Amino acid sequence: MPPRFRRGGRGHSPAVVAYGAEQRVTVPALRAGWLTQTFVHWPFRPDDVQALLPDGLVVDEYEGAAWVSLTPFVMADVRPPGVPATLPGVPTFAETNLRTYVRRRDGRDGLWFLSLEVAWPPMLAARAVGAPYNPGALSVTRSGDTVSYAGSRWAGEASYRLVVRPGLPIRPAERDVWLTSRWRAYTRRLGVLWEIPVEHEPWPLAEADVEVLEETLTGAAGLPAPLGEPVVHFSEGVRHVRLGVSRPCAREPGPT
Repeated sequence: MPPRFRRGGRGHSPAVVAYGAEQRVTVPALRAGWLTQTFVHWPFRPDDVQALLPDGLVVDEYEGAAWVSLTPFVMADVRPPGVPATLPGVPTFAETNLRTYVRRRDGRDGLWFLSLEVAWPPMLAARAVGAPYNPGALSVTRSGDTVSYAGSRWAGEASYRLVVRPGLPIRPAERDVWLTSRWRAYTRRLGVLWEIPVEHEPWPLAEADVEVLEETLTGAAGLPAPLGEPVVHFSEGVRHVRLGVSRPCAREPGPT
């Protein structure tokens, strides 16, 4: 297993990024699998990403850049704890996230979602904890040795189309772990920062070549053009995802 990696940024203490889950989620609010997932990661100027973050979160950096990732996947067997995945009617649907990498002032790292696209409208209930879900028409399909993703919001013009050709498995290096392994997500509701803990097995990662990439999600989120070409990973996915109960973060003292 790769070790934990430390990478500092913006004058704060180094954040720790772990390859495996940092905590147990003993009583999950939701269980699921995240399957057939592609990660498309772009570098951006840190200040451009920081401008989109709420108070209490600082953009995380890798080698001087902030990163934003487009992550389409299949949300499989979504159910509350105690319900078997084999029960008839347990939903499976497409989802796509646009996320960036952040830390609290105490160095606790996590994800901030710039947008969440979903094909199953009941997931919009997560807006109650500040998750920025948008309903839309989404699809994930395989054809030969390629995987195709497409989506468009029901409201507005944000959309994407992505076709990738997965390659050979990789042993994750430092940057691969930094870009894919986060164990909590932050949201903001009623002026308060909330944390959602996540537990699952480490991502099995593979190389991937992009054959088609068209998207307007980054522009809709308020981002300029990226600094360079994307880094791309593919994963068949993780099947044992446990999402914890959203909880308010303790208020941190301001700078003195």
